[in-house]
Amino acid sequence: GMYGNALQAAACEGYAEIVELLLAKGVEVNAKGGEYGSALQAASYQGHGEIVELLLEKGADANMEAGKYGTALKA
Repeated sequence: GMYGNALQAAACEGYAEIVELLLAKGVEVNAKGGEYGSALQAASYQGHGEIVELLLEKGADANMEAGKYGTALKA
């Protein structure tokens, strides 16, 4: 589907509290899948700066190639 996982869905929709909760529960920050490829790409594409910062702090890979947009830097 459009979102590869719950983290991507929350990141894309701008739900920072849900993103934090999922990360605290051990969700893989660099999980691939869906149209956006990763949660970081989804948040970046949608302009959710707070979530982008949070994901980067938790180890999200800005150079990871995945999804329709390639990398978060291209999204």
